[in-house]
Amino acid sequence: MDLSYEPLDLRLHEPFTIARGTQLVAQNVRVTLSHDGITGSGEAAPEEHYGELQATVIAFLNAFSPRLTEYPATVPLHTLHQLMQQTAQLNPAARAAVDMAAYDLLGKRLGAPVYELLGLNPAHTPRTSYTIGIDEPEVMARKAAQAEKDPILKVKVGTARDRENLASVRDERPDAVIRVDANSAWTPKQAIARIAELEEFKLEFVEQPVDGRDLEGLGLVRRASKLPIIADESCIVPADVPRVAPYVDGINIKLMKCGGIYPALQMIHLARAHHLSVMMGCMIESSIAITAAAHLSPLLDYADLDGNLLIDHDPYRGVTVRDGKLCLPSAPGLGLQSAA
Repeated sequence: MDLSYEPLDLRLHEPFTIARGTQLVAQNVRVTLSHDGITGSGEAAPEEHYGELQATVIAFLNAFSPRLTEYPATVPLHTLHQLMQQTAQLNPAARAAVDMAAYDLLGKRLGAPVYELLGLNPAHTPRTSYTIGIDEPEVMARKAAQAEKDPILKVKVGTARDRENLASVRDERPDAVIRVDANSAWTPKQAIARIAELEEFKLEFVEQPVDGRDLEGLGLVRRASKLPIIADESCIVPADVPRVAPYVDGINIKLMKCGGIYPALQMIHLARAHHLSVMMGCMIESSIAITAAAHLSPLLDYADLDGNLLIDHDPYRGVTVRDGKLCLPSAPGLGLQSAA
C-alpha cells in the first residue's frame, strides 16, 4: 500500500471556547491509502492537550510510510495497528487517520459500507448533540436559537457565569435536551456545588467535571450528584475503561484519543462489560473523521459528532444530520464524496 498525506486546515464559523482555551482553526492532516487504483481516506485532528500537533502527525507519517509499502492492502487491521505501535507508542490522532483510511479502503475493495463490515444496522443511529462553546450569555442564546433543528445541545461550562449561560440557553430552547461538559474545569468540591446549582436547567448528564487524573474525585462527584457522570479526559484508550469504571456512569470515546475505529470497538465492548453507557465525541474535524466515527454510532447511547458542523467549509460530504439523527451514507467504505 502507498500512504500519502497533506495538511488540512479547517476554519471555524466562530471562535470556539471551552474551559481550557479558544480555537479558531483546526490544523488537521488528511491521509490517503492507495492500492491498485483504489483509495481510502482518513483524517487526523491532533489535540495539544493530548500531546499532538499537525507537525507531530506528519512526523509520525513520515516514519511510518516506508514500512507500509512492504505490506499489501490485505494486511489485517490488527497487524496494521501493531506496526503503528512499533513506529511510535503515542500519536493516537495520526494512528486514527491511518486506521480509518484502512477501513475506507477495505470497504471499497469489498463493495460494502463500513457499518456493514461491522455488522451494524444504519437505521439504529442515535441523535447527535450540537455543541455551544463558552461565550457571553446573549451569544450562547443566539447560537441555541440558530440550532433550532438540533434537539440535543451540549453546552460547555467551567466559568463563574455558568448559571447565567445555562439560563440564557434554556430560556431560548425550553424544548432541548441539554448536556454540559466542564472539560476538567472544577475541583471535586466545586463540581458538586456547581452541578447542584445547574440541576434546575434539567440537564441530561455532566461530562468530565474534574481533572482527568483524579478518579477518586470523579467518584466523589458521582456519589454526590443526581446526574450521571461521563468520563472523557479520564478515559483515553481501551486499558482505561476498567480503571475508570468504578467512578463514572459512562465514557466518551474519541477516535483521536484512542487511535481509530479498531480500538474504539474494543472500548465499546469493554464499557458494556462494565455496565457503562457509551458516548462518542470528536474534535474539530471534517466529514472524513466524523463519518468514520458515525459508522460506529449504532452501538452508542449518546453521540456528540458535530465537529464538521462547526467549520466554515467542509471539503467532504459523508454522514448527514436530519432532525438531530445521524444518517449514514450507503456507498462502500466510509461513503465519502468531495464537496467540490
